[in-house]
Amino acid sequence: MPKWDDYKAEAKSRGALAMELFVVRTKPGSDIDLVKATLPDHLAYQQKMEAAGSLVMAGPVSDETGEMMQAEGMVIYRAATLDAARALADGDPMHANGARTYEIRKWLVNEGSLSFTVSLSSQSVSIG
Repeated sequence: MPKWDDYKAEAKSRGALAMELFVVRTKPGSDIDLVKATLPDHLAYQQKMEAAGSLVMAGPVSDETGEMMQAEGMVIYRAATLDAARALADGDPMHANGARTYEIRKWLVNEGSLSFTVSLSSQSVSIG
């Protein structure tokens, strides 16, 4: 298996985007009431990280069937290093107070597309 940085350089050399982001998979601990109580502080933190340009996307993840909400989530951070991304995850009140635990991984984004519409008269943007 190649080392991460070697693979990243190889991807970049063949013309791939090779944009490194960090994916956090977060799960609730045993105290769901603590998760619920921490939610307002967590959401405020997410808004702060979004405004700072560190939060790319975040939200809940269903179970395997796609039918049930199990309070698991995924957060994608933009950071210079894995340690910097880990500091962002550690700073989330959900993780800081033990309401949730997380795993973090580097993610090399090579391809894909995003679509959005900017409506000038209503000064709105929609993502689709």
